Order: sequence, then C-alpha cells, then structure tokens
Amino acid sequence: MAGSLIGSEIIKIGNEVSERIRQGESICNLTIGDFDPAIFPIPEGLSTGITEAYQAGYTNYPPANGIVELRQAASAFLKNRLGLEYGPNDFLVAGGSRPLIYACYRALIDPGDRVVFPLPSWNNNHYCHLTGAEPVAVPTRPENDFMPTAAELAPHLPGATLLALCSPLNPTGTVFQRQDLEEICDLVLAENKRRGPDEKPLYVLYDQIYWLLTFGDTKHYDPISLRPELRDYVLYIDGISKCFAATGVRVGYSFGPAHIIDKMKSILGHVGAWAPKAEQVATAKFLPETAAVDAYMANFKTRIQSTLSALHAGLQEMKAQGYPVDSIAPAGAIYLTIKLDVLGRTAPNGQVLATSKDLAFYLIAQSNLALVPFSAFGTEPSEPWFRASVGAETLEAIQAALPRLRAALDGVR
Repeated sequence: MAGSLIGSEIIKIGNEVSERIRQGESICNLTIGDFDPAIFPIPEGLSTGITEAYQAGYTNYPPANGIVELRQAASAFLKNRLGLEYGPNDFLVAGGSRPLIYACYRALIDPGDRVVFPLPSWNNNHYCHLTGAEPVAVPTRPENDFMPTAAELAPHLPGATLLALCSPLNPTGTVFQRQDLEEICDLVLAENKRRGPDEKPLYVLYDQIYWLLTFGDTKHYDPISLRPELRDYVLYIDGISKCFAATGVRVGYSFGPAHIIDKMKSILGHVGAWAPKAEQVATAKFLPETAAVDAYMANFKTRIQSTLSALHAGLQEMKAQGYPVDSIAPAGAIYLTIKLDVLGRTAPNGQVLATSKDLAFYLIAQSNLALVPFSAFGTEPSEPWFRASVGAETLEAIQAALPRLRAALDGVR
C-alpha cells in the first residue's frame, strides 16, 4: 500500500514554486489552501488564549476525544449558528480535519467497500487507497458549478458504503443549493430504506470545514438541518482551521452518531492524532466569545471576498477582451475556479501544452503565477480548469499578476 501511494500534485507544484522563490523570483502563489499569517493572522483572542494556556501548564495529554470544555463549546457553537443539536459526547476532537476523515473511513470502510465522491474532490481517492476501498469518482459539470446532483450520483449509490460530500467545496469555492442537497439526502434515505437488516447502511461524510466562509447572500446547507431523519447516517467534519485562518493550530472536530464517533476515537487513540491541549483550551475559550468571533469573521470574510472578487473580475475583463479564459463567481471558501482554454496549443519554446499540468508549469515560468490544475483533484488532464487559492497572497500581488497572465497567454499559439 505504501509503495503504491500517489504523491500530491499540489506539493509537486508547490516545490517548483518554492525553488523559484529560493532563487530570488517573485511568484504569485495561488496553490496552497493555506494562509499567510502576515496577511491573515488568527484572531487575537485565540492567539492570546494559546499563549496563556501554555503558560498555565496545559502541556500534558488531552482526553482521547478532546477536552470536555471544547466539546461543549463546539456543541453550543453549532447549535447557536446552524441549529444542529449534538451533545458533547457526539464530538471527537483531533489535530485538524484530516485525521478525522481518515478515522471515519477506517471506522466505516472494509476493504472492497465502495466510496462515492464527486470530481473534482480533495483527497478522497487517497483515503480510498489507504483503506482499500473501491473509489467511485463521479464527474460533475461546470454548468452546475462542479457541485454533484442527485441525478449524477443516483446510479452509483446502490451497494455503496459511503458518500463523501463537501460544501463549500475544495477546490471550486462553490456550494450546494438547497434543492440539490435535499434531493441527494432523499436518495440516501431511500437507499437505506431499501437495504435489508444484514446490509451495511449508506453513510454520508459531510465536510463543512469552510461553512463560515460564505459570501453575500450565499447560504450554507447541511444534511441534518434539511433531513433530520438522516441523523444516524451522517458524519460531519468541522473545525477552526479555515474559518479562523488557523491551519497550523490544528484543532478539528467531527460529530455524528455517538457509536461511530466512539469507534473513530478508538482508532485515533492508537494513532495519537490529538490536537494539542493548550490549543484546545484556547479554542474552547474563544468559541463562546460571540462578539469577538463575529468581528473577526466580518473583517476576514470581507477581505477574502474582495480578493476573490477582484481576481474573478480581472478574468472576466480578459474574457470580454477575447482571451480564452473564464471563472465561476466565488460563493465560499478561499478558492476561485478558473478556466484557461489553451490546451493543445504551443508555447513560445515549442512545447505543446497538452495537459493542464503542462500549462500550470508554463504559467509559473512565464508569468510567475502558480495555480493548481483540477487534475490534482481527480479530473482528466485534458480539462482546462484550475484552482486559485487566495489565502497566502495580497490583493495587490494578485492584481499585479493578471497582466503577466495576459502576456503569457499572448505567447501561446
């Protein structure tokens, strides 16, 4: 299994960017789903709380499922803001969302079980590989903002064990519309009703790590709020990594049916993937500070949205000028979906840009602009779609990169 692991295309592109930066080049790096703390620092209250917790000596092991104060705070936070009623014993805290996703797969999946997920999708193919699952990747369409529909998923759900969904979606920055998610929920309910007592249920893994980062009139929807009768079948992935620009703080939490959460706790207890105790203490203290959270989020969201909107507007201006580019209006997260429709054409050095990866490396070299092709998220290399992540660059740097992109595209014939 280890010998056949597939390396991350994002890391490969990131390594190229890092090497060029090391050599003195200035690259507008829109590859990593991360934040530059100099641009987007974590909330002051959270930062202060972490320092105080370490000074107070919170440096020993936390409980395997997370300190009770954090589980209580997360429970209240979700109830107050989304209306989701899960008790502290329904929560599991870990070092970010990745161990929780892995634990969910491990708790539910036997080798050979089928896992259904849409394309593009972040890392579900790798979790399938790690657990011996059979991946069932379902292509989505730009006409629906790359969000899956019930009609696309329906043929693949009979016999499947897990349906992995994410909204707002990494890599697209788009979200489920209410009706689309309701129809998918109804499919899962019907499939579980159809199954006999000896069959494993169909579960839903719902990754909503970006749910606080939605823009304008966009609303976040989740399965249990829409269909409470799904409660026994949905595992949520959540945490502070994205909404508080706190990717390095490593506090994530999952919640769902207690008997599954307990199994996930046992798995992670052997792995030791706990969030540091001081960070848990600080997060538990910060989440109930409603005014501080709202003030931070208002500023944070405004700045992220402004950057995404400026990039989107710049690309739309290029499109109006006749350039073969397009983008989908940002609805959430920190990502913009970009189309660069020049695959198959020839670069100035004579190289045919046959794949999106070829084009990504061409843009790094010619425009000092780094994007991630959707092929890194499972789509075909011939698809001309890219993810731009804006958390690690300033608005000014992104605006300065647009003329360089235009010049690079001018050089393609």
